[in-house]
Amino acid sequence: MILRRILVLLALAPVLVCAQAPRANPVALGRSPAPPINMDVLDKLADKASETVTVSLDENLLKLASKFLSSDDPDQAAVRKLVASLKGVYVRNFEFEKAGEYQSSDLDPIRAQLRDPKWKKIVEVRSRKENADVMLRQEDENTISGLAVIVTEPTELTVVYIDGPVDLDGLSKLSGNFGIPEDLGTKIEKEKEKEKEKKSK
Repeated sequence: MILRRILVLLALAPVLVCAQAPRANPVALGRSPAPPINMDVLDKLADKASETVTVSLDENLLKLASKFLSSDDPDQAAVRKLVASLKGVYVRNFEFEKAGEYQSSDLDPIRAQLRDPKWKKIVEVRSRKENADVMLRQEDENTISGLAVIVTEPTELTVVYIDGPVDLDGLSKLSGNFGIPEDLGTKIEKEKEKEKEKKSK
């Protein structure tokens, strides 16, 4: 599944770990926050796709959904705390019957939004079967305010956008909630262990 590939990419991005640093408020500092990514520009592909997954949860919907999480369960309580700092979770996944049913140019509106200088590419994968990019939005050296992932295959396209401060620990806590893959935490921990083993050799 394509989202499992995303887990590997995120786990291999060490810069995400530093997101635990104190987060300054960009508005309080006199700067306007970077605008959110408009995912609706991809929705036209739904007519061509054989299968479509759409997740669009803004800040209010996230807070509403988090009310169904138990405060008595430590894991669910941790998710509620994390969600309180997020402004949105957005996912678009399209599967097609055959190659060529979507074009690279269909992603131009998304890539144009990611040209803002606050977006930094931290992972890039290129192969004959799959391309992937992971980008962080950074308001300043201590403030990570967003994460975007674009993965393209001949018959599948996935774009994930999390608006708000996020790191590996936070992604693990979000697994199984709000359209984030359930095995996210397990995958991340496995990849982190693999990296530790490589470094120790």
